[in-house]
Amino acid sequence: MDAMTNLLTRRSIRKFKSDMVPKEIIEKIIEAGTYAPTGMNRQAPIIIAVTNKEIRDRLSVLNAKVMGMDNTDPFYNAPVVLIVLADKDMFTYLYDGSLVMGNLMNAAHACGISSCWIHRAKEEFESEEGREILRRLGIEGNYEGIGHCILGYADCEEPAAAPRKSNYVYWLE
Repeated sequence: MDAMTNLLTRRSIRKFKSDMVPKEIIEKIIEAGTYAPTGMNRQAPIIIAVTNKEIRDRLSVLNAKVMGMDNTDPFYNAPVVLIVLADKDMFTYLYDGSLVMGNLMNAAHACGISSCWIHRAKEEFESEEGREILRRLGIEGNYEGIGHCILGYADCEEPAAAPRKSNYVYWLE
């Protein structure tokens, strides 16, 4: 798929099959995330790849608590969660992490994998449980959660693109 087609056809999916994505595809998607532009190439973001169902389910419960909606799965049954965090000591951290999220979602689509950006990573990793996960991984620093890129195989029809608003672009010629 060429780059423009990929960018124009990617959609967020909110219903996934439980089938695991092969590790080599996850690694390709992650590699694309590591090539996202970052301010002065300081590479503020990090990516945590979660494929362990028990940990994925714990994160889902934590995310649902932040949302105030127990007994729901904010990850829509997706078996893979890529968590993007970024070092707050770098002034472009939020933008850098957002660009990583975009690369992850576009790379997933190019690989035939569905995705969706799930919020509340900031609140998750400000919690004691979130900080413990970082400590267990040996991650030190002033990291803030940017988002979760959930990955999997769609268990639904791909939604149609919403019409673009009329005042999206302004030209100064």
